[in-house]
Amino acid sequence: MSFVEAINSGFQNYANFNGRAQRSAYWYWILFTAVCQIVLGAVDTSLFGSDRQVLQSLFSLATLLPTLAVTARRLHDVDRSGWWMLIALIPLAGFIVLLVFNVREGTAGPNQYGTDPLSGVETQRRRAEPDDHTYQKSSIPRVTRDKDQ
Repeated sequence: MSFVEAINSGFQNYANFNGRAQRSAYWYWILFTAVCQIVLGAVDTSLFGSDRQVLQSLFSLATLLPTLAVTARRLHDVDRSGWWMLIALIPLAGFIVLLVFNVREGTAGPNQYGTDPLSGVETQRRRAEPDDHTYQKSSIPRVTRDKDQ
């Protein structure tokens, strides 16, 4: 999923807490909101001074629900309930656990929350590892050395 597709998906699924979201959809959404917060913080400082964050606060309010929704869908992708977001209320440890969940690769194939968002070519590539752990023969020629030299 590209950056623009992830942003469109975030706004189109504004309050959709059902289904699954792939890693790229989640992380591009987080990148989008972080960059917007930084830019709006700079604009707020130049327009209103350092003590007021008017635009930044409005943007945070406007993107709160879609951020919660995409986070819940991301947790569904790793086969966790959206309620696991509440673990972030535990200082530091909760943030680390939530970060680990969001970084993990999603469940391959369908799970209790829906079909795999990576179904198709990317899923096949993900599962392309051989089960018998055999490797292809290398095209690099083997160099033998004489022990006498």
